[in-house]
Amino acid sequence: MRAAVPGYGERPGAAGLLGTALVDTVRRTGASAGMLYLLDGATQTLGLAVLCGLPEEVTWPWHRVPLGAATPGSVAIREDRLVWVGSQEEMARAYPRVAASAPYRFALAAAPLPGRSRCWGCLVLLWPASHPEHASRRERGHISAEARGIAHALDQSPDPPQASEQPLRVSLTEPHPYATRTPQAAVDYAERLPEGALALDLEGRITFVNGAAAALLGRATDRLLGTRPWQSAPWLDQPAVEEHYRTAVISREPVEFTASDPSGRLLCFQLYPDASGISVRIVPAPAPAPAPAPAPLDPAPAPAPADDQPASTASRPTHTGRLYQLLHLASALTETVAVSDVVELVAGQVLPAFGADGLVLSAAEAGRLKITGWHGYDRQTIEHLDGLPLGTDITPAGHVLSTGIPSFFGSAEELAGEFPQAPLISGKHAWAFLPLLISGRPVGCCILSYDRPHTFTADERAVLTSLAGLIAQALDRAQLYDSAHGLALGLQETLLPHSLPAVPGLTMAARYLPASRGMDIGGDFYDVIRLDATTVAAVIGDVQGHNVSAAALMGQVRTAIRATAGAPPDQVLTHTNHVLMDLGTDLLVSTLYAQIDLAHGQATLASAGHPPPLLHRPGQPGLVVDLDPGPLFGIDIDTPYPVTDLPLPPGSTLALYTDGLVEVPGTDPDRTAADLAEHLALQPAEDVENLIDHLIRRAWPTGRYTDDTALLLLRTTDL
Repeated sequence: MRAAVPGYGERPGAAGLLGTALVDTVRRTGASAGMLYLLDGATQTLGLAVLCGLPEEVTWPWHRVPLGAATPGSVAIREDRLVWVGSQEEMARAYPRVAASAPYRFALAAAPLPGRSRCWGCLVLLWPASHPEHASRRERGHISAEARGIAHALDQSPDPPQASEQPLRVSLTEPHPYATRTPQAAVDYAERLPEGALALDLEGRITFVNGAAAALLGRATDRLLGTRPWQSAPWLDQPAVEEHYRTAVISREPVEFTASDPSGRLLCFQLYPDASGISVRIVPAPAPAPAPAPAPLDPAPAPAPADDQPASTASRPTHTGRLYQLLHLASALTETVAVSDVVELVAGQVLPAFGADGLVLSAAEAGRLKITGWHGYDRQTIEHLDGLPLGTDITPAGHVLSTGIPSFFGSAEELAGEFPQAPLISGKHAWAFLPLLISGRPVGCCILSYDRPHTFTADERAVLTSLAGLIAQALDRAQLYDSAHGLALGLQETLLPHSLPAVPGLTMAARYLPASRGMDIGGDFYDVIRLDATTVAAVIGDVQGHNVSAAALMGQVRTAIRATAGAPPDQVLTHTNHVLMDLGTDLLVSTLYAQIDLAHGQATLASAGHPPPLLHRPGQPGLVVDLDPGPLFGIDIDTPYPVTDLPLPPGSTLALYTDGLVEVPGTDPDRTAADLAEHLALQPAEDVENLIDHLIRRAWPTGRYTDDTALLLLRTTDL
């Protein structure tokens, strides 16, 4: 592949073609960098497949992104549209987690990759800070066309690529017109300059240094090449210096700063970035004016080591990339709600960020470590580790919980020296045991493991230690949520029918789906009441709110309906409304009541502000029933409820649902309802149990419901 970065390796087949396609797209759109994400339908996550024009460490927090996350790429796919973010201020306002991990000036576009039968993922492009804040219609159309072209190439590929843990990195640099000539002239030119000259690649590594720059940095040329300046010159090893580099490489704007060398001399660094890297000019800074001036970047520089001694990494501060990574993960953890969310985030984002292969997350319960989630282990190993006492000496988990100090083991031999049984349990070769404590109270233990030996650097240890405290708070909060949610959900389930009645001439299926996250519980309900041998009443409703009060009121409404069932539908709703008004609640309720006469193939419906049902009759298209609804319960005690008569010949399918089924973010509920009605007509003979699941997947392909949903499916048959 012509665009592969030397030393990074190449991937054959579709992955290589994607790399070439991304480079061509970036060049044609005038962008400065690009990323291609592929959608994993099984896990509903986006994996970074190809990257160009950016350092990989900048993308660490974004190697894997849940489809439901608040990122431009996720939104582009969910809402099937191009997302444009033209400024840093807009990014902070619309996508604060992205802004926290990349607080730089740039413009960004994210476009879905729409295939013939699936969305492949998304294309993300970045432009320098100099790009206009608003994209023209023509530019938006160009970007969308490029995304469609990449999707078409994926459609045509016999072996579509999959996102791996390490994205393919490709170079944007085109051959320079002087590349075939001898480089000696350029080297001679640079050496004749009286000022320092450095060249950095996009990863920050020094690719060229002249003699003046080596002298100013105080290091031999061969000790500088291939290193990052803040690693090879200890007096530059400070977050601010690396931050200036990241600002230049992402914003593509010149950056200038000063730093003092070990002798106290101020040096001026001028960074000039482009798609191939950064040119750095180093000159002595002008003498400061008598007026107060800002303090130099390093007020107390450490003495430089001798040329024959490598710079120590044990006391180096955490790199800027790790700091932003911690900010990103901290922000993400604040958004977790349930324990499953915490496990998903740690497995999906923490593991890739630190190159780990395995995860065991345990919660402290009744004096034992109960495993709440894992990744990269077989079930037999997990069963062996599940339920260990808090003070266990089989693994270091008990020790780190009692001391509160994390333990890092870079090899199996190192772990076996203290805990001989531990390496034999999992077959891993390196571990980080992180105690999860809140005010000294053990919440659990987080174990990251590696399939190969791993050296934990000082900044990794620092970030993981800080991260453990954030995970502990998120896990403790999530456990409280799960307990409260379980109680509320149990209450609601006791108020819903345990089974549907057997009625000759009618087959039925029902589902209740709680919201995936972010809500406690709703008041959605359904019921089927057998009135006589050939008549039934079907009811569905939704109580306003998401709490125990809503669930309790739901039970009262259902009881009131059952007490009057058998009367004409409008009278049933009127009576129930009176009961609700007498209760004096502030909550509103929507309800749809259908009385079905199976002997005559007729249904009579009345609605209290509820979404109309879906209907399919044999040989006819599916449709949304046209109802004249009355007001919601709890608004007016004297308002009548109109009725609608509906023929239901044998083979007809009627679908009653609450609004959670059709109110999908980014879509029109009426359009979603019409689409589901059409889908009913496409499955005329399917078993109702299968059909009801198909309808739910049709409306919510990701399965991450944002609201509670009740769905009742009824199909008439011959008596």
